[in-house]
Amino acid sequence: CLPANQERFANGKLVTVQFHPSAQVVMTAGHDRSVSLFQVRGFTVNPKIQSIYLESFPIYKARFSVDGEQVIATGTHHSMFFVYDMMAGSIIPIPKVRGVEEKFLRNFELSPDGSFMLLIGTSGYLHLLSMKTKELISTMKMNGRCTASAFTPDSSKIYSYSKEGEVFIWDVRSRKCLHKFEDEGSLEGKCLAISRNNQYVACGSSSGVVNLYTTDACLKERRPKPVKAIMNLVTSATCVTFNSTTEILAVASRDTDEAVRLV
Repeated sequence: CLPANQERFANGKLVTVQFHPSAQVVMTAGHDRSVSLFQVRGFTVNPKIQSIYLESFPIYKARFSVDGEQVIATGTHHSMFFVYDMMAGSIIPIPKVRGVEEKFLRNFELSPDGSFMLLIGTSGYLHLLSMKTKELISTMKMNGRCTASAFTPDSSKIYSYSKEGEVFIWDVRSRKCLHKFEDEGSLEGKCLAISRNNQYVACGSSSGVVNLYTTDACLKERRPKPVKAIMNLVTSATCVTFNSTTEILAVASRDTDEAVRLV
């Protein structure tokens, strides 16, 4: 296959590459302050649909909304974020979320049902926003610094992973902590994923080990035993993700070249 973004290579580090939820489109975004959309053809050239430029806003993370109509983008050193409405073709700055006192807003997650946006703050604060209005619904507080989070497939719970290697499970409706467990052998939590069928939870740490747990064990035990410890990475695990049918788990490290493994 040809490079997806051959029509417009980025001038800086790419931080996001994501397929559109329903169209044959791929998005790239990065430190060159731009978000680009390309038509995916595969073996012939992938034409650029458009690029948007966010002035003095190097992008930390960008994601399609669940309905595929918006792109949410956060910056590397900003307390604001942008919403790009693809239907209207407009770029909407969200300058300040009332009730969220954060110097920087970088990492976030979108719920699979399209209702919520979770902003990961500093000092263990998790801010739950309405996806519709981008207003604060509630703030939760965990011990330690949150390094990764994920919604369950039915959007009823949130898993948040602390730098200290603990995972907290929250009820979205009541915003209460239902349970917490320790990720076995984790020196520093880095990344987290929940499988689409809600059967497995994968936790990746700074040592490069990715622990795979059953969801049942995570909900019941304080120190669950992993079904498998995946030790193929020698540098910090920075990305874990399941495929749509929960048959393959991809684990990767951005700290060295070609550190991607399919399990």
